[in-house]
Amino acid sequence: MGLSVIGAGFGRTGTMSLKLALERLGFGPCHHMVEVIGHPEQAPLWRAAAEGKPVDWDRLFAGYASAVDWPACHFWRALAMQYPDAKFVLTVRDADAWYRSVAGTILKVMERAAADPNPQRRAVMEMATYIVGDRTFGGRMDEDHVKAVFRRHNEAVAAALPKHRLLVWNAAEGWGPLCAFLGRPVPDEPFPRTNSTAEFWDHIANPRP
Repeated sequence: MGLSVIGAGFGRTGTMSLKLALERLGFGPCHHMVEVIGHPEQAPLWRAAAEGKPVDWDRLFAGYASAVDWPACHFWRALAMQYPDAKFVLTVRDADAWYRSVAGTILKVMERAAADPNPQRRAVMEMATYIVGDRTFGGRMDEDHVKAVFRRHNEAVAAALPKHRLLVWNAAEGWGPLCAFLGRPVPDEPFPRTNSTAEFWDHIANPRP
């Protein structure tokens, strides 16, 4: 099937809201880190991809029409080549607010990953730690460095992708710009705003296949 829409934004930039919005607009199922939590058999494939091993992207995304969040956003350049007709959404957010959200969620998960008593969940969290902590942030999680990497990533995506393929979008903007970019009518319902810090921890503790 291949991916029609790819989210290039880091986690905690509204990616769960974007996942739900894309699924409502007909671009589902949408891959997100919660999919790996619910399907831990995916974790070794993502780890192998991050280690530079050959990737069968169509196999990895079998059954999905779109992908957002980590781990997919880490591979945005490869995915742009693999799916040349796919459109990209770069979710953005104020860097200070984004870091506070990351510090209260993702960084805490990485700190606890090795001690998780559930072996399947531990494998997922260790994969996420490798891609996010090691490959994305180079093992440095201090605030200034993490925010600098965040800004450089957003700048790189905006510079590399042509305008007809890329929407730079804040979840606060809601349906309008997203639907216009994807050629879909605006749904007659509120835009999904979800994945607060409490919801994040619920996804970790109660994975949904």
